[in-house]
Amino acid sequence: MRRRTLLAAAGVAAGLRSARAEDAVDVSLVLAVDVSRSIDEDEARLQREGYRVAVSDPVVVAAVRGGMIGAVGIAYVEWAGIEYQRTVIPWRRIAAQADADAWAEELAAAPRASLSWTSISGAIRHSRQVMAECPWEATRKVIDVSGDGVNNSGPPADQQRDAALAEGITINGLPIINDRPTFGRLPPVPLDDYYRENVIGGPGHFMIVAEDFESFGMAVKRKLIREIAGLPGPIRA
Repeated sequence: MRRRTLLAAAGVAAGLRSARAEDAVDVSLVLAVDVSRSIDEDEARLQREGYRVAVSDPVVVAAVRGGMIGAVGIAYVEWAGIEYQRTVIPWRRIAAQADADAWAEELAAAPRASLSWTSISGAIRHSRQVMAECPWEATRKVIDVSGDGVNNSGPPADQQRDAALAEGITINGLPIINDRPTFGRLPPVPLDDYYRENVIGGPGHFMIVAEDFESFGMAVKRKLIREIAGLPGPIRA
């Protein structure tokens, strides 16, 4: 009788652990992606394809499965000027290859838009709101900002960066080096320096620089693996 009672108690405990695991993720990650007019149709396609391929890559999925919980939460946001931020894919829990493949298909089917200015501050503000709506408990909270220009719309980026850090959110960066002028003007400072000083921050923050849009996909993959594993360290792709 006592043995059956112990076995039953062990089964209940295992069920509770499983239920708790389904309510948690190793990291909640908001992917905030620039769709301003400085990014043309081909570059927008390369960005989306980079995220689709990276999230569904078996190496990235293996990194997800290797976490303490074995799952991550991902929300995908596109942004341009201060007036435009859109949650393209709300929170999805990725815990297996099938989840990652379904996410990639959902992103492929979503319509794209391209708008005017570049508001990193607006992107971070919207991403903070999305983060607050995450339905799972997360051991880490990360906003990942990718774009090819400095903030030129809305309040300064560092104001929203600091607000996010105060909420326990880490911001990582994926600046894309684009040698085309934006609205006839080149960035006032090198983009990686701008991201380092005004965008990224928080525990374990890092930045991966994509030297151009063609190298973006590999940069995304390397970035995701580091974010999932919680590995800091700025590198160039």
